[in-house]
Amino acid sequence: MSARPAFIDPAALMRIRNLELRAKSVVEGFMSGLHRSPYHGFSVEFTEYRQYVPGDDLRYLDWRRFARSDREYIKRFEDETNLRAWMLVDLSRSMGFGSLAYNKAEYAKTVAATLAYFLSLQRDATGLITFDQTLKEYLPARFRPGHLHRLMMCLERSTAGTGTDLIAPLDQVAQMASKRGLVVLLSDMLAPVADLERNLGYVRSRGHEVAILRILDPAELDFPFDQPAMFHDLESGRELYVDPQSARATYQEKFRAHQADLQQACDRQGITLYTLRTDEPVERSLFDLLSARMRGGRTTRRASSTGARGGR
Repeated sequence: MSARPAFIDPAALMRIRNLELRAKSVVEGFMSGLHRSPYHGFSVEFTEYRQYVPGDDLRYLDWRRFARSDREYIKRFEDETNLRAWMLVDLSRSMGFGSLAYNKAEYAKTVAATLAYFLSLQRDATGLITFDQTLKEYLPARFRPGHLHRLMMCLERSTAGTGTDLIAPLDQVAQMASKRGLVVLLSDMLAPVADLERNLGYVRSRGHEVAILRILDPAELDFPFDQPAMFHDLESGRELYVDPQSARATYQEKFRAHQADLQQACDRQGITLYTLRTDEPVERSLFDLLSARMRGGRTTRRASSTGARGGR
């Protein structure tokens, strides 16, 4: 018996051009593996049944099924009903960076589509905000025929913009989401932490659970460059001549400091932070969120040896 679902190679997955089909492929594979794993349940609609055995808690006995079939089944992992989730997807120009055959924006859209597809199977309501330096697309959290397709279309036609404003989408969801729910921010988080923490705190004060999926390219983490070259800032447009041999230590020190500041801000606000490499299987985002929710919305998983996978 496998403890984890089998994962799809992300490079192969990204070759599927239709985003909804891509998400469906991930979720169906994940669900198949999920039935063999100890990780179950995101909300009430994903349930499974097993035969009652003496000692089981009768609160979870499915009385309707018992009345119809005269058989005793335990309904497992019933949690809360009708989760409302919002996907906040950063499509700024920095998300257009990629050292692979696809960039961070494409990866983030695939993760958002996968989460939305997964939630729709459970009849949960999902909303979407895409943004760069301004808000680009907004869909309220709904579960109704056609809504998922509309959400996919919004993700499909969005392209990388210019600068990044992480504040506006957080303000938008805090003001528009009248009911408590789950806010998932997908971004490279390459922005000052202080202002971000204040607005994350505002969202948390409205009663929402918040998870940050930090999307990073392997080159940003590993800094594999070894020859002097002209580097181009995607958001400001500036070009800078850099000798990697002399710049590597400073870059890595600043990167680690920013990551530490971000982690501490999330800790103070009770927010789950994950760092996803774009060469990692998309299913890990589902796996991480499920694991966190199984433990009450927080995770204690340590970073891997690559330093890419975050969380606390």
